[in-house]
Amino acid sequence: MLRRSDVIGWLLASPLVLVLLAFLVVPIGTIFVVSFWQATEFSIIPAFTLENYEFLLTSPVTYKVFWATFQYAAICWAATLLIGFIVAYYLAFHIRSNNTRMVLFLLCTIPFLTSNIIRMISWIPFLGRNGIANQTLMELGLIDQPLEWLLYSDFAVILAFVHLNTLFMITPIFNSMMRIDRSLIEAARDNGASDWQILWNVIIPLTKPGIMIGTIFVLTLVMGDFITVRFMSGSQSANVGRLISNDIALLQYPSASATSMVLLVTVLMIIGALMRFVNIRKEL
Repeated sequence: MLRRSDVIGWLLASPLVLVLLAFLVVPIGTIFVVSFWQATEFSIIPAFTLENYEFLLTSPVTYKVFWATFQYAAICWAATLLIGFIVAYYLAFHIRSNNTRMVLFLLCTIPFLTSNIIRMISWIPFLGRNGIANQTLMELGLIDQPLEWLLYSDFAVILAFVHLNTLFMITPIFNSMMRIDRSLIEAARDNGASDWQILWNVIIPLTKPGIMIGTIFVLTLVMGDFITVRFMSGSQSANVGRLISNDIALLQYPSASATSMVLLVTVLMIIGALMRFVNIRKEL
């Protein structure tokens, strides 16, 4: 027999369960089912087949695209972690006033008042051949001719990724650092620990949950993105997101669904591996 408290608990949770079923479980289930369907140039046939996965897992293009995606994700993760940790550390330990700290943190969120596409496209006139960056470098005498690799290159893609996703690393790390008991730092300093020793042995271990949460955010956002790669590389580079987008544009929904499922499993495996190292439930 269910107790009254159990019934009330299920009733309270039921709206969220229904939302998750409608907007998460059902769409993923639909994608999973469609990934086993057949497709021609003109129609989709709801007949079971493994051709989509066979073609995907045996094509060298797939591994090349996934490798490029992992490279983007790894470089973006490293850059956002470095920037995010420095910014969060400065806000948490060098700003004494809570009001000033909150104002500076809110300044970091100002770019989010505009859409990702606008913030991404704003780099194009800055990095272009006749853009501000090239013109400034030429006026300073540092270069003789415009740098071609500033725009429509992997550099531009990574720069845009870092710009778009750094806040997702700053926020959880800052939250973790604000929870650190300052008496632990004072105790370490009283025992003769240097600033680097305090950072490495006290602050970083206690900040790991925030780092892991930021890592999950950044990796999932970068690996699933396609519009940034398309615009900032000038359609010269590709990742898994673009592969899915191209299949959808060609109305190859079963193929796109199969690629989406492989990407989803890959991301879930990465998240599962990260969660084995750090208990992020402490942060939630």
